Amino acid sequence: MDLYMKIALEEARTGIQAGHGGPFGCVIVKDGVIIGRGHNEVVRQHDPTCHGEIMAIRNACKNLDSYDLSGCELYTTAQPCPMCQGAVLWANIKKVYYGCNISDTEQIGFRDKEFFTQPWNGLEELDREDCLKVFEEYLRLKDKKHY
Repeated sequence: MDLYMKIALEEARTGIQAGHGGPFGCVIVKDGVIIGRGHNEVVRQHDPTCHGEIMAIRNACKNLDSYDLSGCELYTTAQPCPMCQGAVLWANIKKVYYGCNISDTEQIGFRDKEFFTQPWNGLEELDREDCLKVFEEYLRLKDKKHY
């Protein structure tokens, strides 16, 4: 078994034994060193965004004092959901290793497959012109970050 996946599994077990959430653990590695770790804390935090990958990304960013995790690899017990996939992309993590796939998570009662395969009909554009004004303010800033 891969060492980093073993540690991700330990994170998942820690979370489920504590009643924090589902069996999702994650570690982030840079240059052979674990710089971030986390497990699902949705139930504990009363926050649907506290997936294992998100918690590990937050931990790694805090540890590196950076929002950019370029050069890192992520190990997670299950294929990242769309939210976590987005977070991985925004963090600039280029390589993700996962254990269980979307069908596996469906078998234990999670809705990942629904989110991966169904279009989202809840989007509606509203007050675009007013929002564009804020974008223009941002564009005028001299020291802006593009994240």
